[in-house]
Amino acid sequence: MSGPATGVVATGWRARFDVRGAIARVRESAVPILQIVVAATGAYAFAFYVLGHPAPLLAATVTVSSLGLVRDARPRRVLETVLGMLVGILVAELLLIVAGAGWWQLGLALAVTLVIARFLSPQGGFAIAAAIQSAIVMVVPAGAPFLRLADGVVAGIAAVLVTALLPRNPLRAAQRDGHRVFAGVESAGQTLVQALRRGDRLRAERGLEKARALQPLVDDWRSSLDAGLAIARISPFLRRQRFELERQERARQALDLAIRNLRVIARRTAYVCDDGVARAVTADVLADLLRGAAAADAALDDISLEPAAREALRAIASHLDPAKVLPGASLGDQNLVAAMRPFAVDLLTATGMPPAEARAAVPRI
Repeated sequence: MSGPATGVVATGWRARFDVRGAIARVRESAVPILQIVVAATGAYAFAFYVLGHPAPLLAATVTVSSLGLVRDARPRRVLETVLGMLVGILVAELLLIVAGAGWWQLGLALAVTLVIARFLSPQGGFAIAAAIQSAIVMVVPAGAPFLRLADGVVAGIAAVLVTALLPRNPLRAAQRDGHRVFAGVESAGQTLVQALRRGDRLRAERGLEKARALQPLVDDWRSSLDAGLAIARISPFLRRQRFELERQERARQALDLAIRNLRVIARRTAYVCDDGVARAVTADVLADLLRGAAAADAALDDISLEPAAREALRAIASHLDPAKVLPGASLGDQNLVAAMRPFAVDLLTATGMPPAEARAAVPRI
């Protein structure tokens, strides 16, 4: 007799709080947390002991806000955030000199800061960061004008320095995001393989839904790579990673195109499965391509695996002639195989093959 068909399902606080997920978040944020602590305390200490500012609050707050725990840790983003906060500090300092402190002066400072910040940048976070620092300047008294502006400048310098000298590991983050994209392709593709084996239109539509849901993962991967490449350009400790990050960027661009072609495959799969007939041969072809994609996924971590992945995909692509794969089949079935050809080309490109050579790997029809 088989075991129970159901398992224990977490309820209550356990369902709302995932301990393993929380630990993973802390582990992934270890370097950003270290950056914030070092930069904030360093900026505060410099402003207090070297510049002699009695209470350099903004030296700490500007640093924390500019670095943050966000995915996009590009030096340009950090610098833009710092500049936004400096705008807010400068506006508030000038209004304090002209109009003094008070409730209506606070409102005026916020209004002017938000207008200027929105004029300078389309990013909403830029304006909010400026407004927060402006409010702090208006509410918290200072011994002399423009001390807070100097604290903000110190904080900005500290933030940029730790970004370069105590960098986050961009390659690891990019690899993690890349594997998530490949895993999404595998999940969507396997759902389509099952649909073809069973002649199941509903399952094919589910595969199409999965393929359509992959774009946010691709965007996350692009964001990680953009941030990583920007940091590697200024950090002396990460220059060796530039080649690997650029290699991943080429793979990302190719996989972005592959996912678009996977959606075409999914739509044609749903169309041909409308008759409920199983299509084992077509399913096998798609399954072979997915195995090639898995090999390309493994090559993200180890460039030495790229040649094997490339040759495996080349062997599959060389047989993608619809008339030979499905002789005498309907036009719809042959069009489905034809849709796999650009998918194979994109996967080959993701393994480092030049686009022209990848296109030449599929037979002419």
